[in-house]
Amino acid sequence: MVKVKTMDIKTMDINTTNTKMSDIKKKSLVLSLMLATFLAAIEGTVVTTAIPTIVRDLQGFELISLVFSVYLLTSAISTPICGKLADLYGRKNILAIGIIIFLAGSVLCGLAQSMYMLIGFRAIQGLGAGSIFTITMTIVGDVFALEERSKVQGSLSLVWGVAGLAGPFLGGILIDLLSWHWIFFINVPFGLLAVLLLQRSLKEDLIKKKQPIDYPGIITLSVAMFIFINLFLTGENSRSSAFTIISLVATFLFLFLFYIVERKAQEPIMPFAIFTRTSAIVNSISFLASVVLISVDVYLPVYIQNILGYGPTVSGLAMLPMSLSWLIVSYMLGKLILKHGGKTVTIASNVALLLGLMLLPILGVDSLLILVILFSFTLGFGFGGVFTTMTIIVQESVDYNQRGVAVAANSLFRIIGQTIGISVFGSVFNLSITKFFLGLGIKGIDPSNLYNSSVQSNVVTPELIKLSLNSSMHVLFLLFILLAVAALVLGLLMPQEK
Repeated sequence: MVKVKTMDIKTMDINTTNTKMSDIKKKSLVLSLMLATFLAAIEGTVVTTAIPTIVRDLQGFELISLVFSVYLLTSAISTPICGKLADLYGRKNILAIGIIIFLAGSVLCGLAQSMYMLIGFRAIQGLGAGSIFTITMTIVGDVFALEERSKVQGSLSLVWGVAGLAGPFLGGILIDLLSWHWIFFINVPFGLLAVLLLQRSLKEDLIKKKQPIDYPGIITLSVAMFIFINLFLTGENSRSSAFTIISLVATFLFLFLFYIVERKAQEPIMPFAIFTRTSAIVNSISFLASVVLISVDVYLPVYIQNILGYGPTVSGLAMLPMSLSWLIVSYMLGKLILKHGGKTVTIASNVALLLGLMLLPILGVDSLLILVILFSFTLGFGFGGVFTTMTIIVQESVDYNQRGVAVAANSLFRIIGQTIGISVFGSVFNLSITKFFLGLGIKGIDPSNLYNSSVQSNVVTPELIKLSLNSSMHVLFLLFILLAVAALVLGLLMPQEK
């Protein structure tokens, strides 16, 4: 094992340091974390808006999916690595480096002259994003008392909602007034300000100490994640049975090698001690909730735009109440967890999520938009309660010197949940559309070309397309409910706090 110089945090002094942090510095720190989160959050929505222009300019329509999948893949790989490095080197340093890597990738993306260059530079962006996803929440767990912590985490969650609304608007303006290159350049001032505020507001007492770096663990885990996540990022048409079986076998093989390596590692990248019964349940709930969340984020706008007939702006505004209720419940959770305990709040949050999801089947082809807005608002209480509570439980489940890797593990389960969710539910959605038309005796319908003029005819009318989408949407709604029931059962199995 190679030894390198690193920094070891004084865990005895950290709480004292944090309680003495002035309100001004705390506000400055929260602002830096929100700016860092905004970078990662808005990137996806801005790029989505700009991608038609980008592929037309760079002439690479067939590579369009790789622009998104490679970013997700590298961020998933870097997440556990950054969590461990934050435990070894300090949160501030690793987060600052992650933001700088993200900014470097952004600038390079803006300078890209071909689709292959853009895809490679998006991979660099993803590496930086992995640290942002993980270390922001780790710092919140370090600095803020439990009652404050849920409020800060709620504010960071609100950033995602605002980014989802502002991203398409900002992307459209930059493309119209300047060029698509500027959607990447605009990240730089915000990122540099985040680093500056972070360096000035967060103080860590560090002492020099030699630490072993678990390179075999990093390599085996990264390869396992690469193979497994790539399985779900690969298009349906390219995913044969042989490819699926080989990918799963290879994943389990590298995970087994990872297990052997970690048992012998002096400073494992992901110590097995963090995986208790409670953490296993928490990570499983986070996984299931992430599957549902990403699917709701994707398919409710599809319902609003393609079934109800509203535009993207109205769709974004209709989804914003979910972020607002998420923030509201986050402000209440700190006191509730202190008073009633993590298990009780976990069960209540999952019940709220289940009830919110049970409203969705009410929606139909002629439903009022106000119903969608109310249901979105209701879902925010459930999602906000589940994710905020799960994060707090993970933060509290380990000591300071393992908090980074514990939060990283939870973040990794969320990323995997989102990746699997969007892949599996996409397949289910398309299959349901095909099945709907087959039930009417109409064959040869390709769900990806429903709106193609050659498809639409006297038989396949716009109204029939709406009905097929609505039918498929309800299949997904029922699956959401089943996953929420499974998450609730896991919450009931969670050990009671002593």
